[in-house]
Amino acid sequence: MTTTTDFYNEADRLKDDGQYELAIEKLTELLAGDELHALAHSALAVLYGKVNQHEKAIAHAVRTSELEPNDSFSWTALSVIYQRAYAGTNNQQYIQMAEDAMAKSQSMSGH
Repeated sequence: MTTTTDFYNEADRLKDDGQYELAIEKLTELLAGDELHALAHSALAVLYGKVNQHEKAIAHAVRTSELEPNDSFSWTALSVIYQRAYAGTNNQQYIQMAEDAMAKSQSMSGH
């Protein structure tokens, strides 16, 4: 029986090999069995950014921050995803969203 760890590890190997689409498929399979797997959502956010599917990247980064609302790293990662979305689209709205997410992260870490 394939576990969520097996799916994640396989996706990670595929990502390292530059096979982003296959890694996305593997992580999507993982989430079909465990929608609350925050690390898979976080990995998908990065992978979708790499294949220029910024809206999907943002959706997964937002989901990670919902699943891990007290984890400042989740908010920092969300800020980075918004910044990458801006870089890929030139959509100005992502700048403010990136700043808001970073402010949330900094407030958690006492800055």
